This record gives sequence, structure tokens and C-alpha cells, in this order.
Amino acid sequence: MRTRSIVAAAASLILITSSASAQEKPIQLSLFNPVQIVPEDQGVSAIRLNLIYTKNASMTGFDIGLVNKTTGDGLGVMWAGVAMTDGNFTGWKGAFVGVVGGDFIGWQEGFVNVVDGRLKGLQTGLYNSTGHCNGLQIALVNTTDTMEGIQIGLLNFIKTGGAFRFFPIVNWSFPD
Repeated sequence: MRTRSIVAAAASLILITSSASAQEKPIQLSLFNPVQIVPEDQGVSAIRLNLIYTKNASMTGFDIGLVNKTTGDGLGVMWAGVAMTDGNFTGWKGAFVGVVGGDFIGWQEGFVNVVDGRLKGLQTGLYNSTGHCNGLQIALVNTTDTMEGIQIGLLNFIKTGGAFRFFPIVNWSFPD
């Protein structure tokens, strides 16, 4: 009886998972959007490679290309010249210019790093910007609206609640 319950639970989980990811494809190859295997309104769940530009609803896995755009969430590793995620991103994002419209958890590195929402983790680059930083920013110029952590750079700005609104070399905020 217990074996039947386990098998039934596993079968149910497989059915739920497969129906939930029916719009996701495992591989995306793209020259530029719309010349790509997976249409832009669908997600990619393993590898996305592009030569010039690719756009998809979501991305989970390894993502590499010149310009990568995700209109939803991203999870995994994204390396690109320009890496744009409209939703949230979790993982490692390396790009000359990296933009996240939502929240970011992990490590974002590049020349210009922007997280419109909350960053939980690390940003390294020439210019870092977040709505809220919970972690560490290392760059020539760091800026955040609010912070729980440390900024290291030539120019460091914390708009609200920091030790200083502006301070060179090191700035910090550790709210009570």
C-alpha cells in the first residue's frame, strides 16, 4: 500500500511539473529575434545561445550571447554583452551592461550593473545601482536607495539611512 502511494505521488508530481513547463523548451539557438528556434513568448529551461539578440519569456539554466532579453524571470548563469531581465533574477549575471527590472539574488558583475528592485548578494563593476542593497557593492561608483551592507569604491551613495549619504572609499548601512 505504501509503495502505491509513493508511485501515485511521483506520477502526480511528474504530471504537474510537465504541464507547468509545457511552454518551456530545453534549447534556444538564435541569430536575432525573431530568427530563433523558441518563440519569444515561451521560456527556455536549459541552454540559450545567440549570435546577436534573443528574447524569451523566461530563462532557467545557462544563457550566453551578445544581447539577451528575458521578459519574465531568470535563474542560472547569464553571460552577455547586454543582459536584460524584466523580472527577477537568481544566479550569476556577467555582462558589460546588466539590467534587472525586479529583484536579484546572487552575483552581478560587469561595467554597468542595475537592479531596479532589491539586490541580495554582490555587485562588482565600474558602476553599480540598486533600489535596495542587502550585501556588498564594489565599483568606482556605487549607488543605492537603501542599504544593509557595505559599498567599496571611489564614490559611494546611499540615498536614505546610510552612515553617510555620500562617502568616498567605503560607505555602509546596518539598520537596527
